[in-house]
Amino acid sequence: MAKPRPKERLRVAVIGCGHLGKFHARIYKENPRAELVGLVDTDRARVGPLAAELGVPLVASVDELPRDLDAVSIAVPTTYHAAVAVPLLERGLACLVEKPIAATPDEGARMLAAAKKGDAVLAIGHVERFQPGLRKVAALELKPRFIECHRLAPFSFRSMDIGVVHDLMIHDLDLILHLVPSAVESFDAAGGAILTEREDLASVRLVFQDGARANVTASRVSLAPMRRFRMFSSESYVSLDFTKNYGLMVKKGPRFEAGRAELKHLDPAVLAERPDLVKSDMIEVQELELSGSERPLQAELDSFLRSVQTGSAPEVTGADGLAALELAERISQAIRAQAW
Repeated sequence: MAKPRPKERLRVAVIGCGHLGKFHARIYKENPRAELVGLVDTDRARVGPLAAELGVPLVASVDELPRDLDAVSIAVPTTYHAAVAVPLLERGLACLVEKPIAATPDEGARMLAAAKKGDAVLAIGHVERFQPGLRKVAALELKPRFIECHRLAPFSFRSMDIGVVHDLMIHDLDLILHLVPSAVESFDAAGGAILTEREDLASVRLVFQDGARANVTASRVSLAPMRRFRMFSSESYVSLDFTKNYGLMVKKGPRFEAGRAELKHLDPAVLAERPDLVKSDMIEVQELELSGSERPLQAELDSFLRSVQTGSAPEVTGADGLAALELAERISQAIRAQAW
């Protein structure tokens, strides 16, 4: 547990105001728990209008920020995460670092050590944990036996300093590690570079020590976006489509066992013409609400601020971020070894 900062409004800043950082800044500006006091970015021409819109100073260096800050969001390129976060964490400043936690596991471990030294909150921006549908699924505490994920996106010319495993797949790796209470025993990965010097397509099959399996595919050179997450257990089947904002859960109904016994005596031809016999109280199909009063990033930042105020562990800890990065690194190395 980090040192709490029991203030009604926390003084916060955003370091790196590109595609993601600008959203952090706007959300902090509207959050009653936060007082946005500064932005850090070297591109004054691009970020200056945002600073003017929000009415906060724009500086080119972290050293120019006020010393009485309580927390920061770090949304600089991944290669700079550790260099920016370590000195801030060591001095006790709470940090929300966009995913992945760092460029390498060694750098991620340095960040965890710095947070411990400074008694500071370190949260990692795996925003998919805050999707309403996934939060509902996690709350059910189902025991997954098979998970299938597809995360596809058109080429955007962003995040080219990392491959698709660290850029996109790591979201699903974090979710799977969060939902499956077992260590990865083995995996088989395939993929390669298409438009960049790093892998743009990756597919992996994970095998866990408890027997669970997961198939995960990520691409950043697709023609259309796709974000699907499906989970199978002995209790139910859950399907989430974040592109269409739709989800459903299929599970046994209250008359499943009794109804199954009765259906054994019916002719198969009759069953084929009467699908209602199977659905009636035997199988429940429940639609899942994937939208909510807060967008996932709003929920993530509000959760981070609560952690800073109370000193409690964030929902996505530095250890969580490091675990996802270590697995992503192993997968990337396996793909690079194929020399595609």
